[in-house]
This record gives sequence, structure tokens and C-alpha cells, in this order.
Amino acid sequence: MMKTVKQVSKLTGISVRALHHYDAIGLLPPAKLTEAGYRLYDDATLKRLETIMLFRELEMPLSQIKALLDSPSFNEKAALRDQCELLKLKAQRLNRLIEHIEKQLRGDETMDFSVFDRGEMEKYAEEARKRWGGTEAYREFEQKNGTGNAAECADAADGLMRIFDGFGELLRQGESECGEKALAAAGSLQRYISANFYNCTDEILSGLGEMYVHDERFKANIDRRCGEGTAQFARSAIRAYLKK
Repeated sequence: MMKTVKQVSKLTGISVRALHHYDAIGLLPPAKLTEAGYRLYDDATLKRLETIMLFRELEMPLSQIKALLDSPSFNEKAALRDQCELLKLKAQRLNRLIEHIEKQLRGDETMDFSVFDRGEMEKYAEEARKRWGGTEAYREFEQKNGTGNAAECADAADGLMRIFDGFGELLRQGESECGEKALAAAGSLQRYISANFYNCTDEILSGLGEMYVHDERFKANIDRRCGEGTAQFARSAIRAYLKK
């Protein structure tokens, strides 16, 4: 049974506003929309949300979480094992801090700055991120976006969706997906991704085109904003562009 955004908020403790933001940046699109435009979430969407929440416990930025989850090389089980280890390291650090505070409360004035050390946890986290995002595309994404703030990341995502708005408009105008305008839009998409996210090779662009159609989350997100059939139109335009 699908859940509304309010039900998901109550279940998870994540605010409705945050869930709306996750949808807007493409991190967690709902499974479907009602005729009135209300978001609905199925078990697969909630599973993705659970993974997002686990990464957030590790203080990972939303932009990095999205890049990891959308990476073709992402291995969920391996990531879960790493997340478990990282949380254990975090728990050990917190326990050391608690013990240090308790000693001070008992009158022990010994100074011990080692309890604040995050080195082991940060080292493991860096190794884990490399495993989770093993593709060159992800590494480049992290370099381009790792220092960006939330507003900049949102602007980049919105710019991407504006290109899909263009695909949707071409579809409504009855343009062919093999026509010059559609081919130009596909070229713009490739250049925009390369400029703002990672080097979008022809191979990557082809894979993205297939993902826009076969991944229901992406398809629903694109079609909801840009019009029914836009994802399919974009995929066909990308295929034609790559054949040219």
C-alpha cells in the first residue's frame, strides 16, 4: 500500500519540506502522483529513503548521496557493510567521549585530546566512498560538487531539468525525435552534464538515456514535470544524436 508524503514524514521523522526538497533535486522522486498532484511512495521508494537516511547518519551531503545511488557501479550490500563499520567506529568514538566526561565528573582532571580524534573514522570513510563511487564519472562529480553548497547543487539540478523541459516542449509541438531541434537538445544535455557533473562520454550518455526510461523513478520525475512521454522522447533523441 502506497503512503502519502505526510505518512512517510510521520514514519521516518523527515519533514514534509525535506521530502519535497529530495524530490526537487531528484534524490527521492515519489513512485507516482495522484490526479490531484499528491506524492505517493511505494516500498521501493521507502527502501531508497532508508539508504539515504543511513548515509545522512554519516553526515554525507545530499549531492554525494544522489551521485552514489545513481551510479551504475553502486553496490548496495557492500555499501551497507561499510556503513555498518563506520557507525561502529562512530559509536566507539562516542563511547570514548562519554567515558572521558564521566572521568571528569568523578574529579579526574587528566587532559586527553585523543578522545576527539576522528582520524580512523575519516580514513575508513574516504576508503569507503572510493569503493561506493568506483567510477571515474563519480570521482569527477565529487571533485566538481564536493565544495558546492546546497543552493549551487540545486541550481545545477534545476538547469538539467530545464533541458528536459525543452524535450517536453518539442514533443508537444510534434517535433521528431530525429529532427534537428531534438538532436540539438541531446547535444545540449551532454554538454551540460559534462560542464556541471562529470565528463559525459557517448557511452555514458547512452546509458543515461536508457536509465531515463527504464528506471521508474527517473521516468516518473521527468514525465511529471515535463509532460507524459518526455523521458521516452529524450531517450529516442539521444539515440538518434549518438548515431549521427
